[in-house]
Amino acid sequence: MSNRQSDGSVSRISDDQIIELISKLRQLLPEIRNSRSDKVSASKVLEEICNYIRRLHKEVDDLSDGLSQLLATTDADGALPRLL
Repeated sequence: MSNRQSDGSVSRISDDQIIELISKLRQLLPEIRNSRSDKVSASKVLEEICNYIRRLHKEVDDLSDGLSQLLATTDADGALPRLL
C-alpha cells in the first residue's frame, strides 16, 4: 500500500504498520473488542468499523434533530420547557 504525500513523494506503509492499525481499529469496535475470538480478519474489522461509523453518524443526526426540536419549543423568554 502507498499514499502520496503533498510534496509528491510516495511513502510506503509496512505490513507491520497495517497490522498495528487494524489492531487499533479492533479496539474501537465494541462487538469485536468484547468477543472471545482473536481471529478476526482485517477485512472484517474494516467492514465493521465502517458500519460502526455509520451508526455513530446516525446517532449524531438523531441527537441533533432532537436538540433542534427542543430548541424550537423554547418559550418567548428563551427558557427551555420543563421536561418532567
